[in-house]
Amino acid sequence: MKQKLSRLLEEIKVLEVIGNIDKNVVSLKSDSRKAAKDGIFVAVKGVTTDGHKYIPVVVSNHVGAVVCEEMPSSLEKGVTYIRVSDSAEALGLLASAWYDHPSKKLKLVGVTGTNGKTTTATLLYEMAKLEGYKAGLLSTVCNYIHDRAIPTTHTTPDPLTLNSLLNDMVLAGCDYAFMEVSSHSTEQKRVAGLHFAGGVFSNLTRDHLDYHKTFDHYRDTKKQLFDQLDKKAFAITNCDDKNGLVMTQNTHAKVYTYSTRSMADFRGKILEESFEGMLLKIDGRECWSSLIGQHNAYNLLALYTTAVSLGADPEETLMAMSALRPAPGRLENIRGPKDISVIIDYAHTPDALENVLKTLREIAPDHELICLFGCGGDRDRTKRPEMARIAEKMADRIIVTSDNSRTEKTTDIMADIKAGLELSGRAKSLFIEDREQAIRTAIMIAGQGATILLAGKGHETYQIIGKEKHHFDEKEIVNGIFAEMSI
Repeated sequence: MKQKLSRLLEEIKVLEVIGNIDKNVVSLKSDSRKAAKDGIFVAVKGVTTDGHKYIPVVVSNHVGAVVCEEMPSSLEKGVTYIRVSDSAEALGLLASAWYDHPSKKLKLVGVTGTNGKTTTATLLYEMAKLEGYKAGLLSTVCNYIHDRAIPTTHTTPDPLTLNSLLNDMVLAGCDYAFMEVSSHSTEQKRVAGLHFAGGVFSNLTRDHLDYHKTFDHYRDTKKQLFDQLDKKAFAITNCDDKNGLVMTQNTHAKVYTYSTRSMADFRGKILEESFEGMLLKIDGRECWSSLIGQHNAYNLLALYTTAVSLGADPEETLMAMSALRPAPGRLENIRGPKDISVIIDYAHTPDALENVLKTLREIAPDHELICLFGCGGDRDRTKRPEMARIAEKMADRIIVTSDNSRTEKTTDIMADIKAGLELSGRAKSLFIEDREQAIRTAIMIAGQGATILLAGKGHETYQIIGKEKHHFDEKEIVNGIFAEMSI
């Protein structure tokens, strides 16, 4: 597909041009290995490499144009060089223009925050389909173009993949698209050039500080989603979170708040709760949901607020909410022999772990609660002892094991976790490096009616050890152990 270079550059702040922009280009790439003859190559300074190093390579392959922050010392005749202040941002804008701005042809809603992004975005997608609309989903678990599933590798894809998916949604006749917006994607300008109909904020706790270094930088990066919204958009925020109103301080969008504890535009509370679900009151109306936990009450409130902000009927929205099921790996319950409940959840931050343990304790206060968890390698080390302290406070037994160790030694990660335990916590803890063996041990030592939380993996069906992914499906493992026990 040929496109005029000058048209693609219309929304980009160009600092300098050497060469002809009144020419056709046939492709847009930021990977030098994929850069094609007569195409555009965007040299992006990434986390691990700098695309500027590969400009001589792509020029030798006869690319038509190079977008960069620094002009190369040697210029090739026939190649157009375009200098910009931020090539990552330029890539996002170019990708949007290349696909003729697909985000403007959909009602695109971005969901951000530390916890709850996947659940809220997935529920919005599912509810739109229940109400007879075609919708798309961009999430940690899987991307969807209406009913067509597309595997995902990142919470938020790179700009070219992202706009390609949004364009496919437009071609499929989708009315809405719901996407998780990670702090990494905002920082790396992957969402540059997108037009959001609205943004949703869930909550903010410590996470990704290995990348962002400070909590303030992490918060301000999340806030950028709301800073870029226009006056026709909506900004929905959890005003019970101390950072909730910070998110919307500078937004041009119409602000809506939700809460379970204070005055807000949309209010809700839990009336009854069990492992099967909970009865909620939202804006004075009762609603049953198969989801459980205070954190899911917030997710459902965010869902309701978003739906109504998009023009949905409140009564019909509550009816549709009653039919929704939890996102994969979010408080999934597997019942087994001895009336044991194994709960699989993605909780991998201190706040998420505390929320889940609190929910399980409230639902079954008189039953034994076993918490099995680990922490990811090559990630924020400061949360490891903090998660240990939470497990010590809220669980009867603790099993510390592996998660995605990546390039760290699992034993070193477990030592960091152990450092957060008091003597009483260590006395009720087991340290088992092999996660499958740890799960088996948890089930074997569980008493009648016990609740076992498997925290950290959730929807993931793999473990990352070193730089390799290995198949690891907790549901398969648990069901296999239960089958053995039933023989």
